[in-house]
Amino acid sequence: MKVLIISGTNRKGSTYHIGRMLAEKVTSPENIDEIYLPKDFGEFCCGCTNCFIKGAEYCPHYEKLRGITELIDAADFLIFTTPTYVYHATGQLKALLDHYGWRWMVHRPEEKMFSKQAAVISTAAGAGMKSAIKDVADSCFFWGIPRIYKYGKAVMATGWDEVKPKIMQSIEKKTDSIAAKVKKNQGKRSVPPKTAGFFFIMHLMQRNGFNELDKKYWTEKGWTKNVRPWKG
Repeated sequence: MKVLIISGTNRKGSTYHIGRMLAEKVTSPENIDEIYLPKDFGEFCCGCTNCFIKGAEYCPHYEKLRGITELIDAADFLIFTTPTYVYHATGQLKALLDHYGWRWMVHRPEEKMFSKQAAVISTAAGAGMKSAIKDVADSCFFWGIPRIYKYGKAVMATGWDEVKPKIMQSIEKKTDSIAAKVKKNQGKRSVPPKTAGFFFIMHLMQRNGFNELDKKYWTEKGWTKNVRPWKG
């Protein structure tokens, strides 16, 4: 199983270590790739709308982003880690996700996403993990990823080496549980009703379409008829 860890900070703190722990419980180290933000990508979306209207290759940051996109597409399991910054995900992780708005189901979703799994992990010394996780999980859902595991943990510390043994035990137990689910669901192509239902609404909308590039994409995929990306 190929795993990609996308870290919402360059710092290897508690959130990163939980993500790495989970990755090593589902696959071997040689199958794990890592991206650190903003080190590996630090650009902000400039709102030009080129990705929506002309194509993703017209994004001013396309060349910088291409390697990350290839890693995302190649992975079976995506792990997003973000410490909680003011009750939300880090700005640099949000900036990366902003560049993939064109991949949402309302536009041109990548069909590989419908067979992937993802985990969104956030920690804080105290609170705010739920809203931080939602910032990332929303994109995972609208990309079409059918199985998204969420784990927020108040570690009551500012560094990994300061996490108390009792909290560390609970982290081990939770990552064991998520890892077991990930391995069990690897290779399954079914999607939950919420994903199928939203895709169906988009399927109806794209029959007429309001964006010619999106409509052409859906038509060529056969998605405006009975073809579905998680079947066949």
